[in-house]
Amino acid sequence: MDTVKCIVVDDDPMSIQVVKHFIEKTNFLELRFECESAIAASNVLREENIDLIFLDVRMPEMTGMELVKSLEDDYEIILVTSETDHALEAIEYNVTDYLVKPIEYVRFLKAATKAKQNIEKLIQLNDTQKDIYVKSEAKIVKIDLDDIQFIEALADYVIINTNTKRHIVHSTMKGIEKKMPAKNFIRVHRSYIINTDKIISMEDLNIKIGDKSIPIGASYKAAFLNKLNFL
Repeated sequence: MDTVKCIVVDDDPMSIQVVKHFIEKTNFLELRFECESAIAASNVLREENIDLIFLDVRMPEMTGMELVKSLEDDYEIILVTSETDHALEAIEYNVTDYLVKPIEYVRFLKAATKAKQNIEKLIQLNDTQKDIYVKSEAKIVKIDLDDIQFIEALADYVIINTNTKRHIVHSTMKGIEKKMPAKNFIRVHRSYIINTDKIISMEDLNIKIGDKSIPIGASYKAAFLNKLNFL
């Protein structure tokens, strides 16, 4: 993987600056967003592609643990807090690590490295898959990954478009993206994931797959072009 995409969530601007400084020192981390409330972070996570959350626990309106409990998708989560009484709850929700303020860089790096390794293990596991099972039309359906052309968002659902059929599945784009092998599936737009093996052509900022023209989002363009094998 290129970089681990991060978000920092803390209602203390000074604490955000400390974590931000540590992220900038770590070449495999990429800071995408800073949020001073869990509510703001929740809105970002619904819209953006994030791998790792650095999260304070005690915040007004919505606490860090309330945010963790509300998440529909899986993320690497590192709690960064001055409190020590949430460790057991953090383990219950499979939080990656638990850092107590004031944090030191060595300890921060250890936690970040653990998150990166977890993500890489999941990518390697997905790359060995040949098919996925999804619930579609009240049935559990097996879908050959090679048959998938593209996946598109539909409110709280995704539509998996194969060579022969469309499957409507209750999932977020982030959730389905994490299950697809990164070697030939890539998100090119907030509403589209494509199978690069199915690309017929590309013109301007549109990809042709079958009869479908799929736009490339500005924030996804660089990663997509980097993945293609140009002569």
